[in-house]
Amino acid sequence: MRRKTRIPPSPLPQRAGVDPVRVRLPVEGAWATVREHLVERLSGAGAGVVDRMFDAGQIVGADGRAVVPDAAFVPGMFVWFHRELPDEVRVPFRLEVVHRDEHIVVVDKPHFLATTPRGSHITETALARLRRELGLPTLSAAHRLDRLTAGLVLFTVRPEERGAYQALFRDRRVRKEYEAVAPYDPALTLPRTVRSRIVKERGVLAAYEVEGEPNAVSRVELVEHRESGADGLGRYRLVPATGQTHQLRVHMNALGVPILGDPLYPVVTGPVPAGDFRRPLQLLARSLEFTDPVTGAEHRFRSGRVLQAWTSYDGWAAGQ
Repeated sequence: MRRKTRIPPSPLPQRAGVDPVRVRLPVEGAWATVREHLVERLSGAGAGVVDRMFDAGQIVGADGRAVVPDAAFVPGMFVWFHRELPDEVRVPFRLEVVHRDEHIVVVDKPHFLATTPRGSHITETALARLRRELGLPTLSAAHRLDRLTAGLVLFTVRPEERGAYQALFRDRRVRKEYEAVAPYDPALTLPRTVRSRIVKERGVLAAYEVEGEPNAVSRVELVEHRESGADGLGRYRLVPATGQTHQLRVHMNALGVPILGDPLYPVVTGPVPAGDFRRPLQLLARSLEFTDPVTGAEHRFRSGRVLQAWTSYDGWAAGQ
């Protein structure tokens, strides 16, 4: 049985609520030095970036000491460094704390704020903000919401407990309800359960449905409808039984009632540029219910946000 490699603690502190990058050198390879491997591995960072980090002593080993450029390549060695933080447009919406105790933090995330650092969204993420604002450097996300989706997100306080909370989502022991605003179609029979197989390819913005065994299941209900907008609007309750990427957005589009403000379904017009806060996607993670795996408490959290297109369609459509 292969033994699991022990990962040393990071010798570098967080910066602006963001963890340093950890790189483990491969166990096999023909590189003579650590520098040779990192120049090849991090080629996407740009010419000269790795050498500048070495020259500045920014790449360190497990002991916290700077790794010199001609340090011999050691299979399995760990090194750390801080990525250069990009200039980010601040998302001008509040991140509301719904619940906080010694084990978890539940927040009501606004539209346009990513959950965790990824791509060009690093410091302007819910995780980095919360670490800074709450003074909780060990905070981690138990699951994620799309950047464009608003609503409830669960974070864990203690690293040793994170796995227990993540398992709730993996094992589908969390009841999640979403709310959406989309066109109203009187010919669409609801409620119904939608089942399909959804594929999301790396590097492709939109997911799509294919033939095969369903891996995505969503309950779709019409809560109410009104004559507003072009053809009337509906307010929908969406209950996913699975967690495929963009699942609810794909299923609503497949029913012929794509969610308002969606830049990918039915037509790919996105991604939404940073700084464009007009016409947010009208999708909200409305509630979370679960039994706490650590304390045994029964939790039920509900978002206090409202979807603008339902309360003020004209204002939403005008991007106000």
